[in-house]
Amino acid sequence: MNRLLDHLEEWLITFLIGAATFVIFLAVLHRFLSGVPYIQDYTVRLDVSWAQELCIYMFVWMAKFGAAYGVRNGTHVGVDVVVRRLAPEQAKWLVLFGMLAGALFTGVVGTLGARFVWDNGFHYALFHRFGIELGDVPEGPTSPDLEIPTWIAYSCVPLGSYLMCFRFLQVAWHFWRTGQAPHADHHAVAGVDEDATAVLATEPAAKTGSRG
Repeated sequence: MNRLLDHLEEWLITFLIGAATFVIFLAVLHRFLSGVPYIQDYTVRLDVSWAQELCIYMFVWMAKFGAAYGVRNGTHVGVDVVVRRLAPEQAKWLVLFGMLAGALFTGVVGTLGARFVWDNGFHYALFHRFGIELGDVPEGPTSPDLEIPTWIAYSCVPLGSYLMCFRFLQVAWHFWRTGQAPHADHHAVAGVDEDATAVLATEPAAKTGSRG
């Protein structure tokens, strides 16, 4: 199940990057051809005003789910000056605290985002779908160009935040059991000390292993 979630996360991010790039390419091409004689007579009939709004939504969704992917793979930028100056046992607790704090923060953001999406029209769509009497429940606003319910676009906030919260808890549990945290491979980055990047992962692991 976790492997399926990993693949869905990666496929979604890949699709959003590719689709946004393709839409931007079409929009730029349309703008260029609209200035070419003869061709512009046909291109001006095409309405691509929705392209910018769609790309904004796709990049926001990509950023939210990409953040969860970053937690899983340890690619987020972090300040570890204090961690490196502590003893391995103390550093372990500080890293674990940071992970749990990240889970708490993203859980709160996800809950606030879910309430916002609910009040923004999701409650109307849900009640209407199941034929429940709506009463004075408002339908909710729509986007200016795509004219889709805005709650669909804003759903990335609770979905991405809750996924990020799950990733923080997942990484924290793995760190608690093994003493190892995911970290990005910086070998290809010029000027980065390779030995320094491995301190955080290796020291707690060595400490944990010595107890066994």
